[in-house]
Amino acid sequence: MQSNKDPPDDKKDNNDDKRIRSMLAKAMMWMFTGYMLITIVSLMFPGGNQPEIVRYVSWTEFLHHMLAKGEVAEIIVRPDVDIVTIVLHEGAVIKGRRMDHRTFHMNIIDTNKFEEKLRAAEQRLGISAGQGVPIIYERNADTAGRLLTTLIAAAIVISILSRMKGFKSPISMDSFTQMARAKFTLVDPLTGGGKGVRFADVAGLKEVKVEVMEFVDYLKRPEHYKKLGAKVPKGALLLGPPGCGKTLLAKAVATEASVPFLSMNGSEFIEMIGGLGAARVRDLFKEARKRAPCIVYIDEIDAIGRQRSQGSGSLDGASGESEQTLNQLLVEMDGMATREGVLMLASTNRADVLDKALLRPGRFDRHIMIDLPTLEERKEIFEHHLKSIKMEKSPSFYSKRMASLTPGFSGADIASVCNEAALRAARDLGKIVTAFHLEYAVERVVGGLEKRSSVIAPKEKRIVAYHECGHALVGWLLPHTDALLKVTIVPRTSQALGFAQYTPTDKRLYSTEELFERMCMALGGRVAESITFNRVTTGAQNDLQKVTRMAYSQVNIMCCCDDEIMNSWNVLNR
Repeated sequence: MQSNKDPPDDKKDNNDDKRIRSMLAKAMMWMFTGYMLITIVSLMFPGGNQPEIVRYVSWTEFLHHMLAKGEVAEIIVRPDVDIVTIVLHEGAVIKGRRMDHRTFHMNIIDTNKFEEKLRAAEQRLGISAGQGVPIIYERNADTAGRLLTTLIAAAIVISILSRMKGFKSPISMDSFTQMARAKFTLVDPLTGGGKGVRFADVAGLKEVKVEVMEFVDYLKRPEHYKKLGAKVPKGALLLGPPGCGKTLLAKAVATEASVPFLSMNGSEFIEMIGGLGAARVRDLFKEARKRAPCIVYIDEIDAIGRQRSQGSGSLDGASGESEQTLNQLLVEMDGMATREGVLMLASTNRADVLDKALLRPGRFDRHIMIDLPTLEERKEIFEHHLKSIKMEKSPSFYSKRMASLTPGFSGADIASVCNEAALRAARDLGKIVTAFHLEYAVERVVGGLEKRSSVIAPKEKRIVAYHECGHALVGWLLPHTDALLKVTIVPRTSQALGFAQYTPTDKRLYSTEELFERMCMALGGRVAESITFNRVTTGAQNDLQKVTRMAYSQVNIMCCCDDEIMNSWNVLNR
């Protein structure tokens, strides 16, 4: 019975012994590495009796400030390291200052001709042949022997340590090869893993989803396209403003596609070590070819796909490393050794900075634009996000109203509004989320949090009130302005004083009359101040900037003006 209990204890003791031996081996290895470094440095810079601080001088300084002044006692030439040691007299004065140290070093190219060069310099300085500085040659004959002995000792120690069980060298090539590996995330249909997002979970973006699903179908049924002589596109680039669903679509592709999905971020390629970005690109496509057919996805590809410099070379190492990584990516996508079966998917919101070679057909054949959602798409997105929130009524009851209040909002902004409404309801200890909470969330996202603690003088409050009323009245009277929803003079974190909320439409084309009325509404606050108080304040500064930009754009960009004004503008520009 006792023998059945012993093995666990023996196994524990063995593990402890292995751990102790491994720690001792690592400690010995680090100590030996330090000894090796000290030995090599001592061989490169011999002369243990010299001061610890190494001071170097040039030939010119030695000639004019030491030799010409007669302050040199002797010179030691070391041919094995091409270094000359200059020893000064006691109390030597150099450049008008008494020297506390006597030893200086000087690098020379040819030690064999140094003495000849020194004697010629002494002759030019008027120093006779017998009065020259004595030269001592110090040859370390045993340098090679000591170095060889050290290397043999190192080999013996490493051999002994490598035979010990459980020993892993702290300095190994495995660490360097590990760094060169691509740090990708793999979604394999065989393992059943995925991002948990399907195309049905992506609200709106109907046309975009059709194009992306068609891209996935190329991998699912490649024979169907090849029979008709069609070539399968090699890549698709998702473009659009931030928060519009580019990464969300990529997650849906990873879940819906029946092929392996390898994803990386553009910032994960380049690090401080040169050549690491290109090595990781090679490793990424190497792993992709092993799993072909598959999809490779790079998020924020502008991190490595920026346009290359036009000059003969880069100005710094970072840009050179980025260009090297981009060149390797171009080769892997459409180079001499490119094979079929690997489709490229990438996303960015900075298409303007991408290199043209990356955007051409054969690399990214499809450019899929994901724009800000329309009114109907915002309605779908609100319904999707409100499903997970406990509402007073059904999500469809609120979606149309909220979609009209949020023109220009991205999908991420809408998700933030829904979450902010739920947070406000929870802070109020409410059991459900109401329309009040949703409208509060929109106001907070647009204007920021109310600053109730901000102290404004009653006189300034009156000016702000008339200013905001001026905007509201002019907007109410003019037919082509946005409908006014709310006006407040309570300061907010992102608005200096007053805040006016409108319900703009998704209109994209404006006539000159509509633009003129919008300019009038923007100046309504300034006019109200002028009529009521017979003066204007700096509160209209932002309004004037908006009107200036609108007027400038009408004349200079859109040419929405009379011929006489246009001719005068051209004369001024000349």
